[in-house]
Amino acid sequence: MSDGEAFDFQIGRIISIIKDTGAKVVGLQFPEGFKRRSLAIASKIEDETGVCVSISGNPCFGACDLDVALIDDVEILFHFGHAHLDDNKLSGKVYFIETRSAVDVKEVVRLAVPELKGQRIGLITTVQHVHKLEDAAAVLKEHGKECVICSGDSKIAYPGQVLGCNFSAARNEDCDEYLYIGSGQFHPLGVSLATKKHVLIADPFVNELREADSKKVLKQRSVVIAKALDAEVFGIVVSSKPGQERMKLAEEMKALAKKYGKDAHILTMDLVTPDQLLQFKVDAFVNTACPRLAIDEVGRFNAPMLTPLEFEIVLGEREWEDLYFDEITGE
Repeated sequence: MSDGEAFDFQIGRIISIIKDTGAKVVGLQFPEGFKRRSLAIASKIEDETGVCVSISGNPCFGACDLDVALIDDVEILFHFGHAHLDDNKLSGKVYFIETRSAVDVKEVVRLAVPELKGQRIGLITTVQHVHKLEDAAAVLKEHGKECVICSGDSKIAYPGQVLGCNFSAARNEDCDEYLYIGSGQFHPLGVSLATKKHVLIADPFVNELREADSKKVLKQRSVVIAKALDAEVFGIVVSSKPGQERMKLAEEMKALAKKYGKDAHILTMDLVTPDQLLQFKVDAFVNTACPRLAIDEVGRFNAPMLTPLEFEIVLGEREWEDLYFDEITGE
């Protein structure tokens, strides 16, 4: 099954929106995994509507990461691969194309049944597979399991959906363990750390099962924390990206540093990369931008990159054992 067959890019809907609105200048934004499809999609839209299409070449990490500059230059932006965020101030000009997957999940769920030790199973996934959770639940029920698909907070569009920065749909205390439907590793790792429960990954694209093993990540984070224990000067990183900007949290972190006699400076930028921070000579950074940044880019910064929770551990405000992934939560 090719990309075009495995995912629904809703070309018909996009063409209808353009014709209904009369837009002449349109933008397209894709996450990294879908960018190779962007040229063909742009050509199809232009051929069908006669509009001028611009494709964002900037990195895209989620619905929180809209291309603000491109939005200013177009009448409509179609943002692929993520669900709408209610608190996004720029979403009035943005149409979210969720790019649902057509892949069948039932077979891999059947494979998962013998590996699930608990009786009450929480089902979680990304937006690409949320419409298949009922299929997964039906399979589990056939094998005598109880299923729970929980709603998250205001940042979560669908029951059972988890983001890389929000695991609120996996907070059911009655669940014995979680089954994650999808191909990624980060989301189930986050759920494992946030809930302290067993998470089994069922990858429907290759029909394989994996355990969400947080031991390696916890070891890496322990090393980062240890390297920052003697830090005196901190750079608190704030992203200006919609949905990621947490200036209030940064100000709280700066005040906390002052409380402990530490020197802290707030650094604001759009895209946060190791190169962007290279010239800031601090003993450690504190990341309030995308929570994945400190995890995915571990070891690539010129100083330890801490999450806000890890910063509290360094200062003695939090115990080492009370470590879990940073999240950007809603109401």
